Amino acid sequence: MAEKPQKTKKPTWVIDKERARRAAAAETVWLFGLHAVRDALANPERQKLRLVVTQNALDRLGDIPDGIEPEITDARTFDRVVPLPPESVHQGAALEVKALTWGKLADLALSGPGKPLLVALDRVTDPHNVGAILRSAEVFGARAVIAPSRHSAPETGALAKTASGALERQPYLRVGNLADALIELKEMGYTIIALDGTGEETLPEALEALPGRAICLVFGAEGPGLRERTRETCDKIVRIPFAADFGSLNVSNAAAVALYAASRN
Repeated sequence: MAEKPQKTKKPTWVIDKERARRAAAAETVWLFGLHAVRDALANPERQKLRLVVTQNALDRLGDIPDGIEPEITDARTFDRVVPLPPESVHQGAALEVKALTWGKLADLALSGPGKPLLVALDRVTDPHNVGAILRSAEVFGARAVIAPSRHSAPETGALAKTASGALERQPYLRVGNLADALIELKEMGYTIIALDGTGEETLPEALEALPGRAICLVFGAEGPGLRERTRETCDKIVRIPFAADFGSLNVSNAAAVALYAASRN
């Protein structure tokens, strides 16, 4: 009698990777604040799980989509019902959701709405900075904001509140390797321009030489700046010209200035 073939066991690292993927998919995010919650409720692409509100906040939110049953709680007990970070300015409204899925980089870069303009963030971990950058990206018509999966700001309530609704509309795509993503963008025809105080060329000078080109603006974390491989992957390293000799803009302000300049190109 022939022996039954034995099943091949998966390596431990494969099992661990699959578990991590399943755990990540199961993670939820608590959005808070009237503006962030209202925009998330209005987003048909957002998977909504639980809405906790005070009566006052519910009255101010307006219409609630079908399928969402608000849990009304007292303002004095709100912080015990919803697991929010201390000192979160929730305004009596919190919504548990699944993180948004924005699809593939190539689809966004080549056929996404808006101008062929992207933002890439290298280790920018402050959710307030990323939220502000998402707002600027939406205002100036960028197709997406890209960041690495690790060492970046994840989708959180604080990020959503700072983004003031932009998180629901402005693609925020996190990729496995930022440098590899930049190389992919170059193959699609994008010019990769990094902003750094050490750049010899100014941003307006660089943009003037690239009329009508698809642009990806790259920003490093405040302090450490750009990683070496990120810097080496970029086509140009430029700086924002200042009228006076002082430090530098923070990353969200620099992004706003650069996006404005690039959007006029």
